[in-house]
Amino acid sequence: MKETKGEIKKQEKQKREDWNEHRSWSWITSGVLLVVLGVVEYLTSKTIFKIVPHFTTKEFKQFLYQVTAAFKGKKIVMILDNCKIHKAKILDPLLEKWEGKFELYFLPPHAGHLLNPIEGFWHALKDAIGAGRSFDHIQELYLRTKQVLSRHQKDPIYHYSWAN
Repeated sequence: MKETKGEIKKQEKQKREDWNEHRSWSWITSGVLLVVLGVVEYLTSKTIFKIVPHFTTKEFKQFLYQVTAAFKGKKIVMILDNCKIHKAKILDPLLEKWEGKFELYFLPPHAGHLLNPIEGFWHALKDAIGAGRSFDHIQELYLRTKQVLSRHQKDPIYHYSWAN
């Protein structure tokens, strides 16, 4: 039986309400997605992640603080795509403060997965979570994502290597 637009909107509204109740975030305007912000220390497969309902500059800035706290005392080099949020002017003072300790490298547009090994990790993560699988509630997807990422710390789901 085909669902009508009204039924789909009702289901999405319920998912947003479930998410708000579960995570107490209220800024969900349309659809329900999870965004995983993540970095991986390639030699150890240590993963730092943050799961959010929307990718915003504010979330990215908070994630950068999380990363610097996790890798305290180490120089951090982060490879990023050309997403506008990664290049937001609001980040400039923070990056100036961390100059020499934290570097951002931007891939060329449409660079693909060969220049950034984390793309293979995202593919493996989606497979491990069950991409394409339907979850009855957003909490189930959130908990499954967190479970897979946490398990990765002990038993990596992906091993990194640069393309030869």
